[in-house]
Amino acid sequence: MSQSGGELGSEEMGSSYEVARNAKGVSLQELRDRLAEFAQVRGWDQYHSPRNLLLALVGEVGELSEIFQWKGEVARGLPNWTCDEKEHLEEELSDVLLYLIQLADVCGLDLGKAALSKIVKNARKYPVTNQTPNSTN
Repeated sequence: MSQSGGELGSEEMGSSYEVARNAKGVSLQELRDRLAEFAQVRGWDQYHSPRNLLLALVGEVGELSEIFQWKGEVARGLPNWTCDEKEHLEEELSDVLLYLIQLADVCGLDLGKAALSKIVKNARKYPVTNQTPNSTN
């Protein structure tokens, strides 16, 4: 992740293993706060305009899509993937998430509230029916 995310220095965050082990229940707010501090102490926040963050986000989505590009259909749980492939996927998904959080933050939006609101809207738009989904349509 370039110039706006990734991990804080080891003195600030600890090892990747420690971070992952202690990351249960991490909130979007905690991630937002850590990202803001990470960028601020490095002087990178001056470059974090909505446009720049969106372009960085799109780049990371491209990197994420490259992981799946030649794999064909992938089963849930990634049973045929190596540990290295899963770790690479985790890293790219994290990059996308971190840029998305930063973009929402610089736009003054509460991403958590917006996501919950969208779930409610989708529930109204797509009410539960007694029909079983048909994947052949």
